[in-house]
Amino acid sequence: MSMRVFQKVVDEGGFAAAARALDMSSAAVTRQIADLEDFLGARLLHRTTRKVSLSPAGETYLGRVRTILQDIDEAHDLTSSQTQELSGELRLLSPPALASHVIAPIIAGFSARYPDISLHMDVDTYTIPPVEDYDITMLPTEGHYDGNVIARRVSSTQSILVASPDYLKRMGTPTTPDELIRHHVLRLKSPTASFDQWRLLNTEMNDAATLFPVKPKLWANHGDTLLRAAVDGAGITSAAVTLVAPLLTDGSLVRVLSPWIGGHLALYAALPSRKFMPERTRVFLEYLTEQSRARAEAVIKACTRC
Repeated sequence: MSMRVFQKVVDEGGFAAAARALDMSSAAVTRQIADLEDFLGARLLHRTTRKVSLSPAGETYLGRVRTILQDIDEAHDLTSSQTQELSGELRLLSPPALASHVIAPIIAGFSARYPDISLHMDVDTYTIPPVEDYDITMLPTEGHYDGNVIARRVSSTQSILVASPDYLKRMGTPTTPDELIRHHVLRLKSPTASFDQWRLLNTEMNDAATLFPVKPKLWANHGDTLLRAAVDGAGITSAAVTLVAPLLTDGSLVRVLSPWIGGHLALYAALPSRKFMPERTRVFLEYLTEQSRARAEAVIKACTRC
């Protein structure tokens, strides 16, 4: 108990604040710290009327205390997860497109399998995701992930070029990427994308990359907007095979410029840095991966024009 009180005093910046956070009296907090210092034979905190600061011994002790308390908490959670039913709140963060096309389609099945787990999801666009604030943060990447957070690969696909039959009838079907400069191009904004150049890969030439000049008619940061515009005949865009497969199957869209692709895409699930993974997180990741890969396999079999 005294170690937790010590850590709370440091984190809260004082005895009174720690007492409120722990629902203890200030006198009890003071006594706990005094007893701890007596036991250790060292001064841990410097006290003034305005603030509390760590002594050199206190700084060393705090580092060890944080590790010890984290291990204790994880041991408790691990034991509890093995003896209790899967339940509780799972906090998710996802970009809009993934929330609509990846997470939403599996919610019914997951809820049927794990009825006592509730999903609390925030849908947002982010450059630097607040991974530590969520159990799972969905990260779309261009084929690989080399970030400095813990992340598990969920699925992978390609981004292909598509247009509606009406658009191609009106504007003609490009036979080489060089002809894109004369077409209405619908581009997705990204930190690495150039407005007037489109980097495409040739899958028949070991993914050799070439930059082609373009003049986008629509330059947007929302993939669903681009896809809807393409279906309505606004121009040529690129999208993940798994997303456009139904539209290719029913004829709403047609693939163009094969074997050129917009790139390889991969979906990762980022996890907070804590060592222990709650059971509800583990089973959701397993279910998400299982369903995503099953869907990708079904798309490959059903979509002969991909």
